[in-house]
Amino acid sequence: MKRITKLFRGIGKKLGNSRLASFVANMFRSLFKRGTGDSSGNGLKEVWIGVGALVLVGGLIALTIYGTASQVTPEITVDDSGIEVEVVLRHPLTGEILSEELESLPQVFGVMVENSADAWPLSGIDEAFLVIEAPVEGTIPRFVTFFMEGTEVEKVGPVRSARPYYLDWNDELQGVYAHVGGSPEALDYIKYDYDTIDLNQFWQSEYFYRQNGYRYAPHNVYTTGELLNESLNELDLDDPNYESWTFKDDSPVNIEDARSLSIDWSDGATYDVEWHYNFETNDYTRYQSRYVMEMENDNTVEANNVIVMSADIRVIDNVGRRNIATVGQGDALIAQDGEMYLARWVKEERTGRLRFFTTDGFEISLNAGTTWIEVVDDLGVVETMEVELDE
Repeated sequence: MKRITKLFRGIGKKLGNSRLASFVANMFRSLFKRGTGDSSGNGLKEVWIGVGALVLVGGLIALTIYGTASQVTPEITVDDSGIEVEVVLRHPLTGEILSEELESLPQVFGVMVENSADAWPLSGIDEAFLVIEAPVEGTIPRFVTFFMEGTEVEKVGPVRSARPYYLDWNDELQGVYAHVGGSPEALDYIKYDYDTIDLNQFWQSEYFYRQNGYRYAPHNVYTTGELLNESLNELDLDDPNYESWTFKDDSPVNIEDARSLSIDWSDGATYDVEWHYNFETNDYTRYQSRYVMEMENDNTVEANNVIVMSADIRVIDNVGRRNIATVGQGDALIAQDGEMYLARWVKEERTGRLRFFTTDGFEISLNAGTTWIEVVDDLGVVETMEVELDE
């Protein structure tokens, strides 16, 4: 029985769920003991062992299903003989290769950061592992920027107010949602309808600070990695249980075939975005208003994957607030490895993970690293550009 227990735990470690493996092993061991300890004969013993076999099979199925969606994303490669299998452990949020599995999924923070020209230069968004950019009033874009537990980012902001559609993207990662107030609809959802983990500067100001002097309200509220991590002591959360994307290693195209892209956000060039492909590093540098986007500390913004997704966007009041369809499916463009291709985005429910598929239905594996998602109402605002060799 020790061998069986060790076998199950070994399988669990490979599949990313050793605790479930131990549970199945202990269950089988308990059933086996009952069978061997019964005095009525071998018939009952065989029944117990048969039941144990069913538990074994069920456990293996559970391990396979649950293990692929927990702490790590396994990548399987098969050699030419079709026999040898290598399992690569990847970080569930970035896809980076791990030397050992994580004990639990990292807690995520979703921080609302504005992109009004009055707030430039911004801080900290270059250190997020995922950023989703979508329009708010006046077609001015705003970000929800995602950081993970343990982040050491020194300054993030300016932090701004909540909107309903950002809640949907935050809640699929069970993120601590950091913001300064919000639209009436968003605040009602947080208070009455959703299980959003709320970190509102109005009520929890100790996890934010105002930078006065050359920064003026409402463009002067910031947070830090240290403050975000400290908030977890007060919130006292259970371990998160979100789904992971699938990831892959880089596979850049030939430089002659590589493309950069541009996005026409609104009238005028102020908020127009370009992502310039870098062949040497196989990533994309963000340009805004025709110039390289620089943070307050002079850092630039790079992404390993850039996704532009088309969604239904409607103005819902005389202030210009938007409603963006986050659940359902639609067209998308994926930029990775220097190439760009048409895809489909799918989000089956409000708290379900946003995923991306090829046009023939296969889920797309993203490059390990940072991902930016641009949400627009029509992919016609996207153009491709040739890559300049000096980029």
